[in-house]
Amino acid sequence: MTNPLYDALIAPQIDRAAPLLLTDGAEISGAGFAAMAHRFAHALVVLGLEPGDRMAVQIQKSPAALALYGAALAAGVVFLPLNTAYTPDEVAYFVENSGAVLLVCDPSASESLGPVAAHHGAAMQTLDGTGDGSLALLAAEQPDSFDPVERGRDDLAAILYTSGTTGRSKGAMLTQANLLDNAQVLVDEWRFTADDVLLHMLPIFHTHGLFVASNVSLLSGGRMIFLPGFSVERALRWLPRATSMMGVPTFYTRLLNDSRFDRALTGHMRLFTSGSAPLLAETHRQFQARTGHRILERYGMTETNMSTSNPYDGERRAGTVGFPLPGVELKITDPGTGAELPQGTPGMIEVRGHNVFKGYWQMPEKTAEELRADGFFITGDIGVIDADGYVSIVGRQKDLIISGGYNIYPKEIELVLDEQPGVLESAVIGVPHPDFGEAVVAVIVPEAGAEVTAPALEAAIAPSLARFKQPKRYEIIPELPRNTMGKVQKNLLREQFRDSFTG
Repeated sequence: MTNPLYDALIAPQIDRAAPLLLTDGAEISGAGFAAMAHRFAHALVVLGLEPGDRMAVQIQKSPAALALYGAALAAGVVFLPLNTAYTPDEVAYFVENSGAVLLVCDPSASESLGPVAAHHGAAMQTLDGTGDGSLALLAAEQPDSFDPVERGRDDLAAILYTSGTTGRSKGAMLTQANLLDNAQVLVDEWRFTADDVLLHMLPIFHTHGLFVASNVSLLSGGRMIFLPGFSVERALRWLPRATSMMGVPTFYTRLLNDSRFDRALTGHMRLFTSGSAPLLAETHRQFQARTGHRILERYGMTETNMSTSNPYDGERRAGTVGFPLPGVELKITDPGTGAELPQGTPGMIEVRGHNVFKGYWQMPEKTAEELRADGFFITGDIGVIDADGYVSIVGRQKDLIISGGYNIYPKEIELVLDEQPGVLESAVIGVPHPDFGEAVVAVIVPEAGAEVTAPALEAAIAPSLARFKQPKRYEIIPELPRNTMGKVQKNLLREQFRDSFTG
C-alpha cells in the first residue's frame, strides 16, 4: 500500500533513535515523533474522519502541531493550516468553504470558535503550544503504530488559503506530488543531507515553514531546531548548533542590528536562505560583509510551492530570485494578451511544472481565470528575465500604477530610492489623482538617526528615472506595515494615503 508523502517523510522516522526535533525543552527522536503522529492519526479515525476529509487547524507551532500534519498524511486527511492571527469570522469562512469535518484550535479559542464549528457541522478539538488539549488526551489513549491509508500522487494532501487581500481567500489545492516532488528538488538543489541541522523559526501555517522547511528536513533525514517563533536571542543561542537557516528578510535585518551576530557565530554555517518577501540589496551586502555568507534567495507562492532559486553553486545575485528549478518552466507574458515577451521585457510571470497546484477549492471560475488549459499558472507577479537568465520580481500586477496612461512598476522606483543615503527601505504605491488617474507616492523609512527630506530625494533620483515615474509625494514613516511573513502590506498604505491628492 502506497502513500507517497507518508512513505517519504514519516515512515523513515519510525526506527530512528537519533534526535529529529530539538526544542527549548527537549529532544524528540524520529521514533518518538512518528509515534506521536500515529497516535494522532488514530485519534482522527476515532473522531470519524475518513480519507479526503478536510481538517482545519489553527494552533500554535509545536512538535505536536507538526505531528498532527504527519497524522493527516497517514490517515489521508486533507490538512488545512490557518494563520493564528485569523479572527473567528475569518475562520468561519474557511471552515464553511472547505467543508472541514474537524476544527482544531487552541484551548483559549474554544469559547469563540466552538459556535463556529457547531454552526458549520464540524467537530472541534483543542491543542495548545505545549502539546496539551482534548485532542492530545484522546491521542494519548491510542497505539504508537498506524497502518497508513493508500493515497495516490494526484490525491489532495493540503489546502492552503491565499491571504485574501483582494477579495475572499481562495483555497489552493496541493497534491501529494506537488509537495513531494518540490521538496525533493529543493533537497537536491540546496544540498540537504542527514548531516544538516536546520534552524526552524518560521510559522508552520504557511508554505515556507511547513512545505519548504519541514518537508525538506524530514525528506533529507536531517534534524530541526524547532522553535515557536523568531527572536534575536533565540537565533543567537541556537545558531552554534545549526548548519542551515531558513528565514524571511526581517529575521536577517534584525540579526544584523545586533553586534553579536558576526563571522565567529556563523563561520560553521552551510546555508542561509530567504523567501516570502523581497530581500533588499543592502541587506545582501551587509550580511556578506558581516558573516562572509551570501544569502540564497528564492521565489515561490501558495499555488506553486517553490518555482525558482538562486544557485547553490554559482553567483547568488542580489535583487533576483535566480533560475527556474528543475522541472519548472517559467515565461514572461503580456498581461493583456498572454503572448510571450522578449527577454528583458517586464511582464506577467507564468509557471508550469510539478509544483503547480491542482486548482482552487470549489472555485472553478477562478481556477479557469488563473490556470491555463496548457498547465501554465498566471502568478499575478510582474517579472523580468535578464541576459544571464536570472529572474527578478518587479512587483504584483495589482501593485501596477497607471498614471497618465503610463504603466509604472513600483519595484523599479523602490530600487533607486533604497540606494539613497539615509533611506532604510521604501514602498511605492499608486493613489487616486484627479488629473492622472493615479499618482505615485513614495513611502520612506529612514535609517536610524538619519534625516531624509522630499527635496533631497527628488533631486537624487531625477537623473535615474523618467519624469512620469518620479513620485509626486513623499511620506516619511517609522516602519512599513508587514504581515506575519514579512511582506509589506501595500493595501494598508494605499488606504492610509488614498486622499493625498483628492482629500
